[in-house]
Amino acid sequence: MSAGTDGRLDIRAEVAVRGIRSTVPVHRHGGAGPSDDGHLVLDGAGAALPVDPGSPFEVRDGRLWRGGADTGLAVQPVRRPRFYDLATADGVPYEKIARLHGADVLATTVVQTCVRYAEPDRCRFCTVEESLRAGSTVAAKTPDQLAEVAAAAVRLDRVRQMVLTTGTTHGPDRGARVLARSVRAVLAAVPGLPVQVQCEPPADLGWISELRRAGATAIGIHVETLDEELRRRWTPGKATVPLERYAEAWDEAVRVFGRNRVSTYLLIGLGEDPDELVAGAGRLIERGVYPFVVPFRPLVGSLARRDGVPGPAPALVREVTGRVAALLARAGMTGAAQGAGCAACGACSALRAAGG
Repeated sequence: MSAGTDGRLDIRAEVAVRGIRSTVPVHRHGGAGPSDDGHLVLDGAGAALPVDPGSPFEVRDGRLWRGGADTGLAVQPVRRPRFYDLATADGVPYEKIARLHGADVLATTVVQTCVRYAEPDRCRFCTVEESLRAGSTVAAKTPDQLAEVAAAAVRLDRVRQMVLTTGTTHGPDRGARVLARSVRAVLAAVPGLPVQVQCEPPADLGWISELRRAGATAIGIHVETLDEELRRRWTPGKATVPLERYAEAWDEAVRVFGRNRVSTYLLIGLGEDPDELVAGAGRLIERGVYPFVVPFRPLVGSLARRDGVPGPAPALVREVTGRVAALLARAGMTGAAQGAGCAACGACSALRAAGG
């Protein structure tokens, strides 16, 4: 089987939903964002894919196979990073402080708890506290710990960027304060390392400038869906923050960080009409915000998984991804130009396969 541009997108969209049946050295369970995944280099780019023994895809002899057919795409599992073998002076393993995502991205949830995690406020797709309950991380990472791990990851494993996200905190800064301290510490240890920060819109939008002054390269302010009914259903706690506040935060972030240095997740498969999802992505692009379209995953430990909500059809992922990628291309926006962050990594989305 040969894969042209359209064929690559078809395959990348399907494997993003259906995953692979393979053993991979770097495999993440639970946590913030897409998880229950294995990390590979697929068709020359990082890919974070569900590991599923029922998947039709497998890795064989450095190629991705579907059933008995070679898809034509090269694939290699990401090797276990050497910094995972180290621990802090007080005995905390480095991999409990930050994890490798894709081939060369260091990522961490600085505060692994969220004020919205208890029902009825909890986002239905989120498992941010599950990795904490499993003992695979620590509740709060200190700036010094993050700096120590970042320095080791860059030195030993050629990490090229870092993502700092956080569960939402009680304070009006929504977690921006601890992110700013963390960015400063990381950049003191590894000058020039591109870093993306991610948080909800702070009550005081001045925190966006503070994050930029701390040295952050890019910022993610994630809304997940622009449909008000779906916001109330899927993100009931976050839905108490009006979309108008998100718009104000995005506009301020674009002013401070620059066009295409601001991003937001849009999840495919929450029930939104695809035309409306694509139109919303277009409005974000017009603002200078990169819409990182990613298939929803019913993660183990999530409310959606508990309630039997399935992931999206591969055809829907392919359609939305292709259409949004075309809008991004016309606007001259790419994930790589973000400099750091989820869109710059691209492992959880099929956008890169479509030129986004």
